[in-house]
Parts: sequence; C-alpha cells; structure tokens
Amino acid sequence: MISSVTQGVKVSVKTEYQADYSSPLQSHYVFTYRIIIENASDHTVQLLRRHWLIYDTGGTIREVEGEGVLGLQPVLEPGETHEYVSGCNLRSGMGKMTGTYLVERIFDGKQLQITIPEFTLIAPFRLN
Repeated sequence: MISSVTQGVKVSVKTEYQADYSSPLQSHYVFTYRIIIENASDHTVQLLRRHWLIYDTGGTIREVEGEGVLGLQPVLEPGETHEYVSGCNLRSGMGKMTGTYLVERIFDGKQLQITIPEFTLIAPFRLN
C-alpha cells in the first residue's frame, strides 16, 4: 500500500488486477483500487471533489472529475477514515493513476488540494 500526506490528510492506495473480469484477448484489463482517506489533521474536513488522470501505456490518457467519491461527500472528524473501492479498465494491461481530492475545512471554509499518490496498474503476467 502506498500513501501520501497533504495538509494532515493521508491517502493510501492498494491495487488489484481482476482476472475474472478481464479479457486480454480483447485488450480489456480490469483493476480495482482501495482508497483509505484518513484525517490526521486537527480540523474536520469534507471531501468535495475528485480529479483523476488515468494513463494507459497504450498511449491514452483519461481525465475523470466530479463531485465526491462514489456519490458521497464524506465529512471526516480528526482521526476518522473513509474507505472505498473503485476500479478502472485499461487496454494495454499496464498503466498508472494519479490525482487529487478537493477538501474543505469546516471551521473556516478553506479548500485544500489533497494529493492522491501515483500508483501503477499492471496485470501480473505483464511482469514476465
């Protein structure tokens, strides 16, 4: 699991290749990623938006932006965590993702860009 901390908010990511949902012969590779967002700051924050860049080594870059995560805009008190699992597909079987969350400190309304650490998506057989 890889992690990064920005302004006291820790984001950790773990990925998994989903062989049962992938079809390598059709250039369709499915991955899931588990995200844990931990508020290690002294202030309550609310996750407002997400912004992702998804790089496929086949040459494509996709941008995904929107409100919250999985339809939620969780509020995290100091010490609380929010965890979710999502996924993406690639055509090449190898790629990476990176991004940011926009969170707002409740007490003063200040908005902060929280870094999501860059992580790789690699079908295990691609490592041979």
